[in-house]
Amino acid sequence: MLSGIQHFAFCRRQWALIHVEQEWEENVLTIEGNYLHEKVDNPFTREKRGDTLYVRALPIHSQYLGISGICDMVEFIQDSGGVPLDKEKGLYRVKPIEYKRGKPKTHDADILQLTAQTICLEEMLGTHIEEAALFYHEVKRREPVTITEEMKMRVKEITKEMHHYYKRRHTPRVKTGKHCLHCSLRHRCLPELLEREKVSIYMDRMLAE
Repeated sequence: MLSGIQHFAFCRRQWALIHVEQEWEENVLTIEGNYLHEKVDNPFTREKRGDTLYVRALPIHSQYLGISGICDMVEFIQDSGGVPLDKEKGLYRVKPIEYKRGKPKTHDADILQLTAQTICLEEMLGTHIEEAALFYHEVKRREPVTITEEMKMRVKEITKEMHHYYKRRHTPRVKTGKHCLHCSLRHRCLPELLEREKVSIYMDRMLAE
C-alpha cells in the first residue's frame, strides 16, 4: 500500500505491525485523520472550475515500485505543455494534493508519501511533475512541495526495503524515541520492552564481570 510509505518513514516497526502483522489501534489522531479523509475522499467526483479540473479519490499505482493507493485530490490545470485527458479538451498539467490532519511535520514522512503519489501519476500519465502540495487541516493552508529527483530516489529505496521486509514477513526492532508517545500502536508495540536488555546479553555481561 502506498500509504505505508508514510508509516515506514515514521517508524519501520509501526509499518510492519500494520502491514505485515495486520495490527491496528485507533486513537484520537487516527480518528481525526479518518474523518478528514472521509470529507476529502468522495470517489468519482470530478469538478471543473475555470481552467482547472479537480478529481478526488483517484486510484493510482506504479508497476515499477510495486505500490498502489488513492490520491486525495489531483488538480489538472490547462497547460499547453501538459498531457491529454480522457473526455477533456486540451492539455493539462498534473498536481497531486494530499490532505493531512494537524500541522506541518518536522520529519519528511508526509512529503515522501506525496512523492510516491507523484511517481505513480508520472508513470500512469506519461508526464513529469515538479509541483505538488500538502494541505494541513489544523493550519488551514497548503504547503507547496517541489518534487526533486533526490526525493524520488529515497522513495525507490524505501519501497525496495518495504518489499524486502514484507516478503520475509519480518517485523524489525527500531530505536524508541519521543515519536512513540503519539503512536496509535504503542500498547501493542510495547517500546519500553524493546529497550530492556535481553536475558542472554545480561547473563554474558554478569559472567564477564
